Amino acid sequence: MIVRVKGIYSLFQENSGSSAGKHQRPGEMEEVEVEMADVIRQRRSELGLSQSELARLAGIDGRQIRRYEAGDSHPSLPAAVKIAQILGITTDELAGLDEPHRIDLSGDWWASWQTSKDFEEVITAQEVRVTQTGDDLKIRTTTRGIAVEDGGYHWNGEFALWGNEVLLGWYTANDGAVRSKGTFYFTVHPHGAYLLGRWVGMSYDGKIRTGWGAIGKSEEEARNLIQKLKVENAEDDPNQ
Repeated sequence: MIVRVKGIYSLFQENSGSSAGKHQRPGEMEEVEVEMADVIRQRRSELGLSQSELARLAGIDGRQIRRYEAGDSHPSLPAAVKIAQILGITTDELAGLDEPHRIDLSGDWWASWQTSKDFEEVITAQEVRVTQTGDDLKIRTTTRGIAVEDGGYHWNGEFALWGNEVLLGWYTANDGAVRSKGTFYFTVHPHGAYLLGRWVGMSYDGKIRTGWGAIGKSEEEARNLIQKLKVENAEDDPNQ
């Protein structure tokens, strides 16, 4: 851990072309240099910025951006902070020390669930709101989806985002005497367009129940995703 911190410190020292790795163990700084150069080049390309445009926005000479992307030089800390702001990433992400380009799942969504009442399948859909801080997400319902007498209720929960690929979390009802609570597992679309997964928990029909879950940008999309999950996994579905 100490070596890693020293690497971060050295990374943001202005380097005119000599190897910054001479203060590190052999090969240690070279690995970080490549990561940082790749991050700048890839993120700049994703934003549609030329090297000269990035240099202008950062207030530095255009030749410096070329050096940074070639791994021949590193920005000073103030320059690194400015570049990170323009690229929409953190300085840790710029240095290759954190997962870059984290998917942003915050906002309003529709969640659809395969559940049951009196052991008869019920497919519900309700609006939810997600707030995200880094890899930590909080989710809460904004509508019940179905009437209270039919089993509708409000709930809230928390997720952890793992590698932009998987969400793991829990939920609990916050509607009066409703006892429903449990866990979530969702896979994340590569661009964060929708989520597919399952819930396991306590419901009206028992203490250990499970069903498919899908979260999309519209009610129609969320319901269609549930049907797709049911069809594609019919042989393995314990509820079939």
